[in-house]
Amino acid sequence: MTELVKKFIGKECIIYTMNSSAEQISGTIGEIDGEWITVENLNGGQELVNLEYVTRIREYPRNKNGKKKSVVLD
Repeated sequence: MTELVKKFIGKECIIYTMNSSAEQISGTIGEIDGEWITVENLNGGQELVNLEYVTRIREYPRNKNGKKKSVVLD
């Protein structure tokens, strides 16, 4: 799993987890240390996410002009 996540380092992503309090986390993936990844959120804060609870990682969708989409439908 860590080898797959390394492809997203430095990219703005949406991370989906099994945690009921925070189903998705948006931010830039920083570094990977063992089973933990560091995510810098849009407000400049950092979060640690355990890879055991991650169900999906997706690069933030952009429109044809390169701007982030305002609505993300899954």
